[in-house]
Amino acid sequence: MTVVVCGPAAWNHLILLDRLPEPVPHMQFASASVHTVGGTSAGKAVHLADAGVAVRLHALLGEDAEGVAVAEALRRADVEVVRHVSAVTEQHVNLMTAEGGRVSLYVATPSPADESAVDTSLADLATAEVAVVDLSVFGAELIRRGVGGPVWTDLHDYDGSSAFHEPFLRAAEVVFMNDDAVDDPWALLRSCVDRGPRMAVCTRGAAGAIALGADGTRYAVAAASVDLVDTNGAGDAFFAGFLAAHLAGADVDGCLAAGARQAVVALESAHLHPALA
Repeated sequence: MTVVVCGPAAWNHLILLDRLPEPVPHMQFASASVHTVGGTSAGKAVHLADAGVAVRLHALLGEDAEGVAVAEALRRADVEVVRHVSAVTEQHVNLMTAEGGRVSLYVATPSPADESAVDTSLADLATAEVAVVDLSVFGAELIRRGVGGPVWTDLHDYDGSSAFHEPFLRAAEVVFMNDDAVDDPWALLRSCVDRGPRMAVCTRGAAGAIALGADGTRYAVAAASVDLVDTNGAGDAFFAGFLAAHLAGADVDGCLAAGARQAVVALESAHLHPALA
């Protein structure tokens, strides 16, 4: 069974600070700094590969040094990468704190996907056991044209009403998100399944994760014990662990537990996954 993932892969500079900067001129000293692979789709793909799932990633990458570094690192992590032409590779500078605070600065964004990239990706998605389409302009075009396979998507910090997220939500069989933008995550999940998905899952950091079926059944899992190093990519790792368990035949409780375990792999590494070090 192959999972096809379409969406962002980036080259990131992660800078660890004792606190996020105040909006005034000042100087701070970083306690750590690392250049590494980023991007929500790259994170999902490498954790799926770690879980033994055959995975193929479609991503917009430039012919620059950053694009070469991203592609080579992912291949070393057993991810099959289909590179689509971009004028530049996506790049971020992430200011981080040990407690999980983050400010992400986009310093380079990929150019729009051309017709060849869209056509090739749609043809591959239609053959997949699960088609993972992540939030991006590229992903939005794929969703607009119609994805043939069962779609799983990650809405990230969805507030329940964002217009950009809406087509992804309505096209998906299973949706994931976090609770950063809402006070009532159960109400958020209910609003999601009311619009089409058969399952909605919400990660809640140290509070674990919850899920809601279209039939109203509620599920919950505690967060796994972790020696925290970095919070980047934990949600993507959770998504991958849940999906891998689903493909192996686990029930929802088993999928949630697998997601919580896989999140630890990201949380205990300075990279999205230790294989990218």
